[in-house]
Amino acid sequence: MTATSASVTSKIASRIASEIQAQPAQVLAAITLLDEGATVPFIARYRKEVTGGLDDTQLRTLETRLLYLRELEERRAAILASIEEQGKLDDALRAEIEAADSKARLEDLYLPYKPKRRTRAQIAREAGLEPLADGLLADPTQVPEELAARFVNPDKGVPDAKAALEGARAILIERWSEDATLLGELREWLWSTGLIRARVIEGKQQEGEKYRDYFDHAEPLAKIPSHRLLALLRGRREDILQLDLDPGADAEAGHLHAEARIALHAGIEARGRAADAWLRNAVRLAWRARIHLHLLMDLFNRAREQAEAEAIAIFGANLKDLLLAAPAGPRPVLGLDPGLRTGVKVAVVDATGKLVATDTIYPHEPKRQWDASIATLAALCRAHQVALVAIGNGTASRETDRLVAELIRRHPELELQKLVVSEAGASVYSASELAAREFPTIDVSLRGAISIARRLQDPLAELVKIEPKAIGVGQYQHDVDQYQLARRLDAVVEDCVNAVGVDVNTASSALLARVSGLSATVAENIVAYRDQHGPFRTRKALLKVPRLGEKTFEQCAGFLRIMDGEQPLDASAVHPEAYPVVERILQAAGRGVKQIIGDVAFLRTLDPARFTDERFGLPTVRDILKELEKPGRDPRPEFRAAQFADGVEDIKDLRPGMVLEGVVTNVAAFGAFVDIGVHQDGLIHISALSDRYVKDPRDVVKAGDIVKVKVLEVDVARKRIALTRRLDDPVGEARPDARRDERPRYERQAPRGPRPSAPTGQPAKAPFNSALADALRGLKR
Repeated sequence: MTATSASVTSKIASRIASEIQAQPAQVLAAITLLDEGATVPFIARYRKEVTGGLDDTQLRTLETRLLYLRELEERRAAILASIEEQGKLDDALRAEIEAADSKARLEDLYLPYKPKRRTRAQIAREAGLEPLADGLLADPTQVPEELAARFVNPDKGVPDAKAALEGARAILIERWSEDATLLGELREWLWSTGLIRARVIEGKQQEGEKYRDYFDHAEPLAKIPSHRLLALLRGRREDILQLDLDPGADAEAGHLHAEARIALHAGIEARGRAADAWLRNAVRLAWRARIHLHLLMDLFNRAREQAEAEAIAIFGANLKDLLLAAPAGPRPVLGLDPGLRTGVKVAVVDATGKLVATDTIYPHEPKRQWDASIATLAALCRAHQVALVAIGNGTASRETDRLVAELIRRHPELELQKLVVSEAGASVYSASELAAREFPTIDVSLRGAISIARRLQDPLAELVKIEPKAIGVGQYQHDVDQYQLARRLDAVVEDCVNAVGVDVNTASSALLARVSGLSATVAENIVAYRDQHGPFRTRKALLKVPRLGEKTFEQCAGFLRIMDGEQPLDASAVHPEAYPVVERILQAAGRGVKQIIGDVAFLRTLDPARFTDERFGLPTVRDILKELEKPGRDPRPEFRAAQFADGVEDIKDLRPGMVLEGVVTNVAAFGAFVDIGVHQDGLIHISALSDRYVKDPRDVVKAGDIVKVKVLEVDVARKRIALTRRLDDPVGEARPDARRDERPRYERQAPRGPRPSAPTGQPAKAPFNSALADALRGLKR
């Protein structure tokens, strides 16, 4: 690292440290590890001594800010080089550029020096009109027309005094429009006072019906909720809404205030002098025709970036809850992918997730083979000792749920338990290359049933096979920066997989690829080696896998589990590099590793400080002792399923006042959506989530929670259901905000489209179903 780069890194580290409430030395250590290729899960879990105990949340923020600030420094260097090349870089400007703490401030400073096409102001300067502009500004007692007459020069394109004054005005307008200090002041003023105003474009009322709440809408830009801003921006993109930024509730007063600020900055006063009116008119045009429009775009971009960041954070949080949902565990499962005309697809997987049987039954319209379907399912359950039945929650879900209820009633000896499982992403997985490799001889239409069965056993292991965006637990996910969204979701998946740990002898290559340090290629090599040589008996044996070297082993070993192997510690989260610490503990205890594993009472009598050394400090020793108490502990909750009410299968069956049990499918900024078993999720507005004030819905609920709700209102025509968690709330009194579903109509729940019957050679496009209506339903394009 050069002295210059070291200085820049130190500067960045100091700034990040203040933002994440850490010491610069901690941040520098983390940056070094990241630059060396270490992952966030590895640093958070196994390098606590190096970073001073930075947790995964701090490290993720650090990683994101590091990328931004490095881009900022690269842009700073490019701007300095550009201005210096023009011969216009003096010490004062350099100091301002060096002190700029945001990309917006940098671009403001660069604006006057940014190479651009010839402007009217440049043409005027070339015609010698800058002295005219400066003269009127310096001495407003001069008569503009008289002074301008001296600059008339037809050979330079200035035929008369009027043209000279127009050129002088263009020079002043450009000068003020590129004044970094003035722009900064006006930008922050407009941000704090500006109202975003939406109006419907004339003639688009019927076409834009889904945006009717915004046909005449205004609210403070700085305070508008993210989901509402994204809706407005989408309406503008679809040419339904026209957006503007008013400088305050009284727009005209705001414009006049802005003009006054520009005049004050330029030293212009209204004192009745000969040039005062001309100068004030130049100020007016500078604001209304140039600066206001420039700042409108700037501030809309700022608000959009903030809204997108919030939407991405919500998506990430919901995805995390979904991935860490309770697993049913290693039990044989029968998966049902419901359908009407095309039948119900059936797949049975054993306790390890291996496919053992498939079939298709036709219990519903038009064939109505009810009894034959029950007989088929009973035979499959009996033959494969099925314990759980997983029913996809798409089209014909409740009808299929009734079928399984009848199966359980007729065959109590099977001791079956049924559960409705979200099937979002099932069709995407079915037509994927991964599914084709896993099940090359199985029809595409049956692969979805396999996925539904497996995701009940272990949601995390199955959902990692699907692109996170296809799981559909976000708001306006197609409107946000796709690169930032992908980065965030990939980080969430990585964190979840490594928090749980992976059984290296049963995991798919898709799951292994999410383990710290493992690429998709190395993950496939692990599976290939396992298939060829049999199960791994020790973690050290992983070093025999092609392309899995010492560095990769260091990153991944602690997160890979080997159950019933030669070394008991290989089934735990204790990293192999720390096995010597365990050896010291065993020597001090005079006991074997199998004797102390799980002996909580004994382990808690040990003093961690006794076992530290120059490499492993108290944080690591404490983690080791905690891990020995319950090795390989799973951080996910205990498995439980919601019980939907009998007889309530369609939105038409709902009545205000009903109290039902449901599953939280998605959490948005304005509330939570709950699946109550009627093919249309209900909305609990944020105001109805709790008896106390709720700032963030995720403070009280998360995706996957099982909740009791009361039906407040039902709008069958618009497919909207207002719910409350406050069971004593009077019915029919949902807040106006609670009645409004903040999403465009095509993001709300709709029946799932047909699945392809055979591979097409291209990834299947997901139908337009609701991202906000179901945490695992509603695939998006």
